[in-house]
Amino acid sequence: MGRATARPRWLSDEEQQAWRGFLAINQLLFEALDRQLQADANMPHGYYILLAMLSEAPDRSMRMSELAEITNSSQSRVSHAVSRLEEAGWVRRRKVEGDKRGNLAVLTDRGWEMVERTAPGHVAAVRENLFDLLTAEQVGHLSDICAAVLDKLDPDGSSRLTRASRGAGR
Repeated sequence: MGRATARPRWLSDEEQQAWRGFLAINQLLFEALDRQLQADANMPHGYYILLAMLSEAPDRSMRMSELAEITNSSQSRVSHAVSRLEEAGWVRRRKVEGDKRGNLAVLTDRGWEMVERTAPGHVAAVRENLFDLLTAEQVGHLSDICAAVLDKLDPDGSSRLTRASRGAGR
């Protein structure tokens, strides 16, 4: 019997409250981070994530397809974002040697400077809106919760983001 036809296991009141809290945190936290980045760097959070991923990559470059994977975005969305980042002078595209179809996104020196300038405010916003509100024990619980859910959603750790969350992404 498929999930749609099976008798639903409704959420308990406590589960419903936790689920709605998770949804609210997800939305409100990313809105707060987006506001901070718009104010500090005139860029949306999604663009900053692309720059940050490139800043951590070897030679500050990554295949466009890898950027799409690690950010859980479509290749067309990443391509559009990289075009905007190119216009700002923060990223440039380069062909992959020996691969006619492959393209790299490369963080420019100006892009690196932008990440260095923007990262302290971004980390401060993450701390202010999440970690400073939690005890060390709660941070440990949050990490355990994330690991449990990732074990189900990405059991083999195929996503680079999953590997990074488990300390094996670098």
